[in-house]
Amino acid sequence: MQQDVNTGFLEAIPLPAVLVDQSERLIAANMASQGLLGKNLVGRHFATILRQPGVIAAIESCLEDRKPRNARHLSNDGAQDTTYDVTLGYVPSIGAVEAGAVLVTFTDVSEREQAGQMRRDFVANVSHELRTPLTALVGFIETLQGPAREDSNARDRFLSIMSDEAARMNRLVGDLLTLNRVESRERQRPKERLDLALHLQSVLKTMQPLAENNSVTLNLGLPEGVESPDAYEIAGDPDQLLQVFINLVENAIKYGGDHVEVTLEFLERDRSLRGPAVQVTVRDNGQGIDPIHLPRLTERFYRADSHRSRELGGTGLGLAIVKHIISRHRGRLRINSERAVGSTFTVLLPR
Repeated sequence: MQQDVNTGFLEAIPLPAVLVDQSERLIAANMASQGLLGKNLVGRHFATILRQPGVIAAIESCLEDRKPRNARHLSNDGAQDTTYDVTLGYVPSIGAVEAGAVLVTFTDVSEREQAGQMRRDFVANVSHELRTPLTALVGFIETLQGPAREDSNARDRFLSIMSDEAARMNRLVGDLLTLNRVESRERQRPKERLDLALHLQSVLKTMQPLAENNSVTLNLGLPEGVESPDAYEIAGDPDQLLQVFINLVENAIKYGGDHVEVTLEFLERDRSLRGPAVQVTVRDNGQGIDPIHLPRLTERFYRADSHRSRELGGTGLGLAIVKHIISRHRGRLRINSERAVGSTFTVLLPR
């Protein structure tokens, strides 16, 4: 009867929870704890179940002095590592000879830990990206103040490099501010109507000088037989979508081959969006991207080719910004690439 009462008490706790009495055995466990620790828990010694030294030591101490404790429990749900905060408190007058028991509860803090790690990685990446040009600037300034003070040739060359490094930092800060704005508005779905065909034509016109400088041919393909004046209209943020396609086309020009094709298609129904959609594809004929990099391309500061990206002025934030903008529009971004054939970036947007 007492075991049923204890189990009923634990079932009212919305967290994995177990009771360990002075016999050092589990006298009750709720269903949530079975998902974490396994089945048939009651009657077993706690050390055979909770095998982590920190948790075992906390339970032993709580049984001895009856003071609350905290510990950390690490597990794996089959897909990723999980982290639990373990809280221990003493409950008197239950268990073996009613000598009391320790209530052990587990709070999943995996998302908080992951967010903390992402924040630490982000700060480290930003610091690294800023430190490199700053170090160069400081070095050149010291040189210009010293040995190269009267050397006009060195002064002009150093000032040119300093200008490039300052521009690089300015791009990085600009992209960081853009990413922050995009993330802050990601839950606000755009309602303004825009002509996507005109948008794409504007993108190619803007990118044409860069394409000519890189000896790249730009082509735009629009659906045939569309006569309705509002046929190309969708709901979207004009500035943000312009940024998406400028980024994708610019990347294709810089990192692709000698031909970039942008196509617009209408889909009566897209399975991932569960409704009618427009599909914009940016395809190049470059060297392609190693498949190992594809899943991480939209991560902040991730680069498939770090050296080349920095040489071409990339900040490592472009595709992260693209991903967040497309998410705000409730769309999808798909990336496919084949070595020695080229890469294809596909944007799906609901109509």
